[in-house]
Amino acid sequence: MGSVGRRRGASSLVLLCAMAVALTAPGLATGTAYAAPAVPGNPTAPATPGAPATPAAPAAPLPGPGGKSLEQVRKDIEELYRQAGSATDAFNLAEAETKAQSDKIVEIANLIVAGKERIATLKSRAGAAARAQYRAGGLPPGARLALSDDPNQFLDGADRLRQGEKAASDLLSELDRTQTDLQRYAEEASERWQKLEANRVKQEESKKQIEEKIKAAEELESKLEAEEKARLIQLEQEAQYRAQTAWLSTGAMKDVNGKATDAGKHAVQFATAQIGKPYKWGAVGPDSFDCSGLTSQAWRAAGRGIPRTSQEQLRLLPKIALKDMRPGDLIIYFDDASHVGMYVGDGAMVHAPRPGRNVTMAGVGSMPIKAVVRPDA
Repeated sequence: MGSVGRRRGASSLVLLCAMAVALTAPGLATGTAYAAPAVPGNPTAPATPGAPATPAAPAAPLPGPGGKSLEQVRKDIEELYRQAGSATDAFNLAEAETKAQSDKIVEIANLIVAGKERIATLKSRAGAAARAQYRAGGLPPGARLALSDDPNQFLDGADRLRQGEKAASDLLSELDRTQTDLQRYAEEASERWQKLEANRVKQEESKKQIEEKIKAAEELESKLEAEEKARLIQLEQEAQYRAQTAWLSTGAMKDVNGKATDAGKHAVQFATAQIGKPYKWGAVGPDSFDCSGLTSQAWRAAGRGIPRTSQEQLRLLPKIALKDMRPGDLIIYFDDASHVGMYVGDGAMVHAPRPGRNVTMAGVGSMPIKAVVRPDA
């Protein structure tokens, strides 16, 4: 083997070893950054951040559908899937809210049943007291004793009369409170039903958008020949490579050397164990995942419940500076927070990319980063 061949072999080995370390011991972060993803046909891609890259010789351009370049087709497909991802997040959020509203309605229904039973009991007690008073000639026993000429009986009767008045007053007050509670429960149930219906409408609208975007993307891709599809995958990898290389060149990973917590290690181990499983919108495993389904289930496996969607993960989890990032942290992508991946160390993250692709590892900077959030802050 010549010197060029030996250099290429050594570089490829470094990349393979780096991937093997990331996959077998993902919870152990080091201070070095994950190299830009290897580009097909370019075994000399750098294995350390900031190292100069030797870009692959561009393949001859292939025409895409409608006379567009294959690169433009790639961008169109990527944008359609990104829009589908945003709609998927809206669908997942509406689904979670629908379940919460349904659970609350059931809870309110149980309170209404208990309230009605309580009212029935109170009315029964009030009726029994009224019947006893009727049988006593209209006066309760305490009142009769209070009217007695015997001083001792009078004092005993007066005390009983006060006790009876208080009991009757308490009964009426409790009856009034229970009826007020029932009215409030009924109003809250009505509001919950309205929210439930609104969430169902949101779900249907989001589902329609998802299906339309995915169908449009699949139709674009279906028009490609086998050679074009292979080239499309290469273009995707090249775009990720360029983005990661540009991101690393800013020094973004220079001070990132955080170590994973025990929970973070478990989350990363779960997420990386799903590599190779297909993306499916709305899926939370075990056989397929969408992006936030993967991250939420990984942290559930680590014993931490976190929000289901990337937008809610951004909204509710503590945000941290990029330099403080450690394995297990979640990286939120795009301005609309429509995608999320999990940092695994060395400048790499694991994510469920899009329909038609499998759970995989990629460079942290391969997409526009919006924020980093921490589930176990």
